[in-house]
Amino acid sequence: KGFRLFRHGDRSPIRAYPTDPYQEKDWPQGFGQLSQIGMRQQYMLGRFLRDRYKGFLNESYERQEISVRSTDYDRTLMSALANLAGLYPPAGQQVFLPDLKWQPIPVHTVPLKEERLLSFPLGDCPRYKQLMSETEHTEEFINFTRENKDFVDLIRNKTGLNHTDVKSVWSVHDTLFCELSHNLSLPDWVTPDVMARLKSLRDFSFEYQFGMYKRQEKSRLQGGMCARFTHFIKTCSFNVHIVCVSVPQHDTTLIALQISLNLFNGNQPPYASCHFFELYSSASVLMFYRNGSNTQLYPLQLPGCALDCPLEDFVRITEPSISKDWDTECQLPSKRRDRGKYVTHCRTVTAPFALVLNLTGLFCTQSRGPGTRHTQRGLQPEPNWFFQVIVPL
Repeated sequence: KGFRLFRHGDRSPIRAYPTDPYQEKDWPQGFGQLSQIGMRQQYMLGRFLRDRYKGFLNESYERQEISVRSTDYDRTLMSALANLAGLYPPAGQQVFLPDLKWQPIPVHTVPLKEERLLSFPLGDCPRYKQLMSETEHTEEFINFTRENKDFVDLIRNKTGLNHTDVKSVWSVHDTLFCELSHNLSLPDWVTPDVMARLKSLRDFSFEYQFGMYKRQEKSRLQGGMCARFTHFIKTCSFNVHIVCVSVPQHDTTLIALQISLNLFNGNQPPYASCHFFELYSSASVLMFYRNGSNTQLYPLQLPGCALDCPLEDFVRITEPSISKDWDTECQLPSKRRDRGKYVTHCRTVTAPFALVLNLTGLFCTQSRGPGTRHTQRGLQPEPNWFFQVIVPL
């Protein structure tokens, strides 16, 4: 079994600042859209996955072995489609036009206002908002704000963003980074030192959102993908050799996951970067990271466990970062006490749904026999049934 979380491909900026010489009309499809560079990145990631799982993944597309889920953003939906084009090139009877090396594969999504699994940070969590407020009163946050006040004032004056601060100035770096990546000329005030300083502020904003202060509680409220993976591997049979849950996502989703695992290195995940979980019939979990377009996989070790982490230990170590009752934990402490008398009733009502979730995991118990083998790429499952869920954000 496996779980794969990856960032969408190269895109246009999310927005422009008021004095920016490049506005939405200057980008082919407008703001926040997947570029042709991003399409190629995702296509090549799909090819990489096809090569990595050669012999395990069916040569042709079979709807029973893959389910694709995306957030409802153009760039993530398109990333999923481009990835699938590389993963499942049509052959034989699946070719429906001789000159077209592509076939449609369904991608599922939900409206953004209903998204609770893939989009972070979640906005409707009062306790998380309270934690953000408390973070701003920590010595680390206050000192960082003081040290960068003059620089933030400079950025405010140059960009015309009257209300920007250390929490939001990251958006300026994002815009300038996109423009620089597409070979656009930047204003004279954007020097290498300014870009480096903006990058440090961007990285600080990630720590502010998901770490720095009460990291574990923030992870419980914002680490949904870790919870999804842990639930998934606990409900599937070990006889299934690879189940790959793939998630082309926003950088914040990858960061929320890696911080919840205490694996975040402080750097923004590049476009098309990918975090792999692989569960083997030996009941162990291995994690790897593919840093953007680099084809090499780097092994990741969960703190407190071996590189080849026994599943039982993986679940035990990650459990404190996974919410068991998100709705209740998101309430402010005083409200939780007021709601206490309703909790038992709610759990009784929702218990059947929890049972349904566990039973749906049983569909992945189909198999053709256990076994693992060693290859030049490391420990690999023997060829078998493959299931993949792709969740772009």
